[in-house]
Amino acid sequence: MEAFGGFFVDEKAARVENIFLEFLKRFKEADAAEPFYDIEMEAMRSRESTTMYVDFAHVMRFNDVLQKAISEEYLRFEPYLRNACKRFVMEQRAGENRAPIISDDSPNKDINIAFYNIPMLKRLRELGTAEIGKLTSVMGVVTRTSEVRPELLQGTFKCLDCGNVVKNVDQQFKYTEPIICVNATCQNRSRWALLRQDSKFTDWQRVRMQETSKEIPAGSLPRSLDVILRHEIVEKARAGDTVIFTGTVVAVPDVMALTSPGDRAECRREGPQRKNGSGVQEGVKGLKSLGVRDLSYRLAFVANSVQVADGRRDVDIRDRDIDGDGSERQKFTDEEEDEVVRMRNTPDFFNKIVDSICPTVFGHQEIKRALLLMLLGGVHKITHEGINLRGDINVCIVGDPSCAKSQFLKYTAGIVPRSVYTSGKSSSAAGLTATVAKEPETGEFCIEAGALMLADNGICCIDEFDKMDIKDQVAIHEAMEQQTISITKAGIQATLNARTSILAAANPTGGRYDKSKPLKYNVALPPAILSRFDLVYIMIDEPDENTDYHIAHHIVRVHQKKEEALSPAFSTAELKRYFAFAKSLKPQLSSEAKKVLVESYVALRRGDSTPGTRVAYRMTVRQLEAMIRLVESSEIDLSDFQDTNVPADDPEQPGEPDDEPADAGKKKLVITEEHFQRVTQALVMKLRQHEESVKKDGDGLAGMKQGDLIIWYVEQQNAQGAYSSTDEVKEEVKCIKAIIERLIQREGHLIVIDEGSAVADDGAAVRRGSEHRILAVNPNYVID
Repeated sequence: MEAFGGFFVDEKAARVENIFLEFLKRFKEADAAEPFYDIEMEAMRSRESTTMYVDFAHVMRFNDVLQKAISEEYLRFEPYLRNACKRFVMEQRAGENRAPIISDDSPNKDINIAFYNIPMLKRLRELGTAEIGKLTSVMGVVTRTSEVRPELLQGTFKCLDCGNVVKNVDQQFKYTEPIICVNATCQNRSRWALLRQDSKFTDWQRVRMQETSKEIPAGSLPRSLDVILRHEIVEKARAGDTVIFTGTVVAVPDVMALTSPGDRAECRREGPQRKNGSGVQEGVKGLKSLGVRDLSYRLAFVANSVQVADGRRDVDIRDRDIDGDGSERQKFTDEEEDEVVRMRNTPDFFNKIVDSICPTVFGHQEIKRALLLMLLGGVHKITHEGINLRGDINVCIVGDPSCAKSQFLKYTAGIVPRSVYTSGKSSSAAGLTATVAKEPETGEFCIEAGALMLADNGICCIDEFDKMDIKDQVAIHEAMEQQTISITKAGIQATLNARTSILAAANPTGGRYDKSKPLKYNVALPPAILSRFDLVYIMIDEPDENTDYHIAHHIVRVHQKKEEALSPAFSTAELKRYFAFAKSLKPQLSSEAKKVLVESYVALRRGDSTPGTRVAYRMTVRQLEAMIRLVESSEIDLSDFQDTNVPADDPEQPGEPDDEPADAGKKKLVITEEHFQRVTQALVMKLRQHEESVKKDGDGLAGMKQGDLIIWYVEQQNAQGAYSSTDEVKEEVKCIKAIIERLIQREGHLIVIDEGSAVADDGAAVRRGSEHRILAVNPNYVID
C-alpha cells in the first residue's frame, strides 16, 4: 500500500478489481456468441435486481490468479469486487427500450455480488479461525430465522458542536461513530447526530444453521452457527431447508459474554471515580469504561448467496419465491423433462417404479405402493371461504417386530428434500410442533420450529408412534388434518404452517398382531388419530418356508455384495426428479371417477351400519376425502395431468407451451393480468346487465348461457377491429373459456345455475358441452 492524498491505496486490490472487471466483460461460454454476464445483467434488469450472481467455476476457468486472490482474501477484496460490478453495469448503459439498473436519480446505488458453485464444500465443524476472511461454502439445516430488520451500513453524522458533516462512516458490526471531528478547530469525540436520510441502510436477517444429521460424529451434539443475510438474499432460507451458504467467516464480539450473569475473572483499571454536580458517583458508561476486561469472540458467517440443496442439477440460483406459500411451480430444464418422459415410456412402468422404492426390503409391494402414493401426494385446494383442504397423504404402518417398518421410514426420510425422522417416545408435544424460546441477545420471545414445521412441504416420519404419550399425540391432531399449528404462549399468538405428510410406524398392543380382533383393538391409538390416516397397513410376521427362503436369500445377498446385489430400474436421483415433476402438476377428477367415489363411499357406510359386520374402524367423511386424495395421487401417468389454472399474474406471451411432457399437445394459456381483468370486468358487467333487464321485464332466464356470453364478447371485440384472422378468434375463444373456468373454480366470481343437461328419449339426462350451462354473477361479488 502507498499513501495518496492522505489515504492508503491498496494496489493489489485495485489490480484485482481491474482483472475482475475484465472477466465480466470478456468471459463467454463455449458456444455462446455474446459474453455470459451481459445475459446475466439482462436478467438483473428484468427482475429489477441489484445482485449479480457470479459462477465461481467461470472465475477459475478465466484466471487462476484471480480465483486464488478472491478465495484466499475475499473479505479484503469484497468492496473492490462490488465496485467492479458497479463499473461494469455503469458502462453497459441502458438501450433505447430498456430501463437502466442504476438510474441518474440514484447514482449511489450499490451493486452487490453473490458467488456460487464453490468447488470445496466445507462442513460446519471445519469452520475455524483459519477460514476467517476466505470465500467458503458451508451446508446445513436452517432451524431458526429472525425477522428482517434494517442495518446501518454507512452512516452520515453531524457534529453537534460545529455542525460539520462526516459522510460514509463504515459500521464495524456495531453502531460506530466518527472518532474525532474533521474540523481542525473542533475536538468533538462524542456528540454526534445520525442523519438518517443521508445514511445507507440495507435489509438484514440472522439465520441459525445446524449441521446435518449425517455430519454429526458419534456421541456429539449438533453444532450451530449464526449466518448473516443481507440485501436481496433475505427470506430465501426457510426453517427446515437444507441450504448451501456461500460467504466468509468473521469473528465478532460476543456481547452476551459481557452481559451474562455470574462472576467472571476480569481485570479492571482502578482510578478515582468522577462525581457529578450533586456529589453522587457516576456508574460505568460504555465498553471503554469497563477497563481491561476479558472479551470473548465468536464466529459468525456472512453469506452473499443462498442456494437450496434439493439434489437437482442445474438449478437457477435466483429461482426461489419469497412469498413463502410453497405453491410455486418449479421450473424444469429440457433434459429433466426428457428424462421424465423416458421413464414414463418404460414398459411395465408402474411395477418398476414400485420395485425401485426401498430396494433393500424384499417384498411388501402393497406398502411400497402406499409410499409411492404418499410421495406423489394429492392436490391442495382452497375453497371460496378460504378454507384449506389438505392434499398430503398420511400413512400408518402397524406390524409385528422385525418387519422392516423403520427401514421404510429411513428410506422415505432420505428421498424427500424436506423430511424429518423422529421417534415417538423421545418426542414431546413442543418438539413435534413448535416452542416459544427467548432470543439470547434481544431478550424477546421467538418461535423455535419443531419437527412438523421443519418438514413443511415434506414428510415427517415418526417411529414408535404408539409409544407416544397421550398429551403429545393430541398436539398433532391439528397438524394432521388442518395442517396448521396454533400457538398462544408468552404473548405470542400465531398460526404456523405444517403442510406435511406423516408416515408413522406402530407396534400392536400385545407385541404381536392378533388376527382374531379388528384393527382398533390391536393398536393403542385413539379413534381421533386413527381416522386422520388415509392408509393403514398391517404387517404380520407369519412363518412360510418359501417366503422365508427368499427373504433370507435377499438379506444375505445384500450383506455380501452390498450395492451390487440391488438392481432397481430407476436410481434414487431419477425418482426424486420424477416425484418433483409429478407434484408440480394438478390432476382433476373426471365425472366417471366422481360417480365411482360416491358409490364406494355409500357402500362403505352401508357396511359400517349393518348389524353383525366387523370393520376395521368407523368410516367417516375423512375416508371419502382420503379416497379423493388417493385417486389424485394415483394419476402417475403424466399425460393424464391437466393444469387448467390460468396464471393471470404471469406477463408472458399467450399460448406458451406447458411444461407437461405429454405428447397429446396440450397447451397452457399464459395471459397478462391486464387482459384477465379486462375480460373479467366485461363478462361480469354483461351478466349484471342481463340480470337487471330480466328483473325489469319480469320474464326470461336469470342467467345467461356460456356460449351466448362468449359470442357477445367476441362480437364486441370484432366491432372494435381487435381480430385480423379466424385463428385469433379461435385463440380468444379458448382463452375466454379458460378465464370463465378460473372465475368459477378458483375466484368464485361466477356461479353455475344449470349444467345445461338435456333429456334423451328414454328419459335419462344427457350432459351437453359447457357452452350450454347457465352462468350468473355470484351475489356476494362486488364490482370495484
